[in-house]
Amino acid sequence: MSTQTRTWHNWVAVAALGVGSFTIVTTELAPIGLLSVIGADLGTSTSQAGLIVTLYAWIAVAAALFTAVVLSRLPRRPLLVALMLILALSSALAAWADTFPALMGARVIGALSHGAFWAMIGTVGAQLVPPHRVGLATSIIFGGVSAASVLGVPLANLVGTNEGWRTAFAGVAALSFAVATVCFITLPKLPGHEGVGITALGRVLSGYRFIRIFAAIILTITAHFMAFTYIEPYLGAQSGIAPSAIAPLLFAFGGAGLAANVVTGGLIDRRLKTVLLISLCMASMALWVLSTVAGDLGLISTTLVLIVWGGAIAAILVGFQTWILKEAGADALPASAIYAAIFNGSIGLGAILGASISTLAGLSKLFLIAATAIAMGTLAIVLLAAPATTSDATE
Repeated sequence: MSTQTRTWHNWVAVAALGVGSFTIVTTELAPIGLLSVIGADLGTSTSQAGLIVTLYAWIAVAAALFTAVVLSRLPRRPLLVALMLILALSSALAAWADTFPALMGARVIGALSHGAFWAMIGTVGAQLVPPHRVGLATSIIFGGVSAASVLGVPLANLVGTNEGWRTAFAGVAALSFAVATVCFITLPKLPGHEGVGITALGRVLSGYRFIRIFAAIILTITAHFMAFTYIEPYLGAQSGIAPSAIAPLLFAFGGAGLAANVVTGGLIDRRLKTVLLISLCMASMALWVLSTVAGDLGLISTTLVLIVWGGAIAAILVGFQTWILKEAGADALPASAIYAAIFNGSIGLGAILGASISTLAGLSKLFLIAATAIAMGTLAIVLLAAPATTSDATE
């Protein structure tokens, strides 16, 4: 295979990983758009239904760390394909669940594969492209996160509302199987990493710079999912927003994320810190607006604020992942596994904090607390120099 053909084939594989990230994030977050429907069908409250997001995320934490310690030596293609097939099984079982405990059990199976897949895909992307294109590859791969918001969560809401939430989960199962097939066809043979284990994890966790960036990630991701997990009941409670408008609003949120990935993809390698700081400020501002003028925004203004929030969080996710990969160097896999664990742990923490705060103080206060936490994460980034490997000499 010529160098040009190999390069083209590798970029196709990067795109396949982007589809994979879309699938795993859709699987994790689809219940966010269906909490009310699931709760009503299974006889649980909306806050209890939110536990299917929380528990899923926390199990994914353990799976991500297990991957770095135990599975790191396995060849990448068969491992990623097997993980996607497990994810397909999980969603299929969820579609058949007729009790809340059965649904939770099905979600546990998916969470095990989710954490492992998430820990791998960032480093696999870095194996496929030159070092100076890692940011672009990361933008493509984690663009699936934004795509899950623009297509996954809103479509799950749309299908779940009109055809039942079980149909939405069945659709996710079919998509997971399709992605397993695509990954099998497009991913080249990639070896595992030798010597990745507890020592490597400790080396990353003991680094001062990693501690700072991980703290910013915890604050930001926890805050985002405190609010986003309950975006459907928040929108449903707003005067002037009909239930039929919720899915289009979620599409606007995710569409902004896709656009942000396109815009930041060419900038992230050269202006990493700048892109991240601007995005963090925009996300905090959007949440503050949703909190302070809740009920008075109206449909058009709410749409605009969601577009700002959606675009900002997409750039933040790509920025954090790129920062970790550039910072880690040879320790990319353990650093990525820790990032995946922190990310999913923060999703779970955000969901359960969101449930508690919304019950005690209401959704408006929840969004205000989220805005404040992201502002604190922004300060941590302001005080931290960009990774030395970035090509942006000014940062």
